[in-house]
Amino acid sequence: MASEVLKRTLTNGVTNSESVVLNGVSGHTYTILSVVVTETAGAAETFDLFIDAGGGGTDTEVLSDQAVGANETFVFNDRLVLEDEDHLCVQLASSGNVDVTVSYLDQTR
Repeated sequence: MASEVLKRTLTNGVTNSESVVLNGVSGHTYTILSVVVTETAGAAETFDLFIDAGGGGTDTEVLSDQAVGANETFVFNDRLVLEDEDHLCVQLASSGNVDVTVSYLDQTR
């Protein structure tokens, strides 16, 4: 039976390694409502937000080198749709530290 549920993920300590902030599952469609990136180490950072289609390693950038100031918050609230095993990922340009909150609608088919 199909369902629609509002959910969120919390990922603390994102740095310059690829971090999967939403890991898609087969049979689901995800409508991303917002992505909140908060810098927590006291140093300005830049980050990439991207979709790894099917979790296969082919990345499509949504935001590239997006700035977030020291101890500041950046909010991305354009809608994105992920399907099945797509991953939503964040990666910093340097070895900083940010927290990422993703709000989304999880629809099963």
